[in-house]
Amino acid sequence: MSENKTKPTTASVHQFLDAVTDGTKRSDCYTLLEAIQEITQKDPVMWGPSIIGFGSYHYKYDTGREGDMILAGFSPRKQNITIYMMAGFGRYPELMQRLGKYKTGKSCLYIKRLSDIDMDILLQLIASSYRHMDNKYNS
Repeated sequence: MSENKTKPTTASVHQFLDAVTDGTKRSDCYTLLEAIQEITQKDPVMWGPSIIGFGSYHYKYDTGREGDMILAGFSPRKQNITIYMMAGFGRYPELMQRLGKYKTGKSCLYIKRLSDIDMDILLQLIASSYRHMDNKYNS
């Protein structure tokens, strides 16, 4: 069985963010860093080479595959800032309608910049997803 490649590392979150060349994206990421840390009350940790995670949970599938993953986090990707909300989006339709300009994957919210979205709504989404996953796996 293959091993999960996304694991916590000792790499510096600030050095990683300081290397983001797009000034707006770097500034937005520092805003997210502070906001998610305040929501989760967890220190940020680099997961793999490019994900900043806050808190973690252990999962185990019926197939026997298991591992650890972040409870909340983000990554400054080339095209977008990816915000990881592990609870997904199906439980938050009313908030998603009011969020602004974005795209989603299964647990990924893709935004170009924070000015494209309603920050208060984003913080509600992150907090709700974080609480849901933390209660589900860590209670």
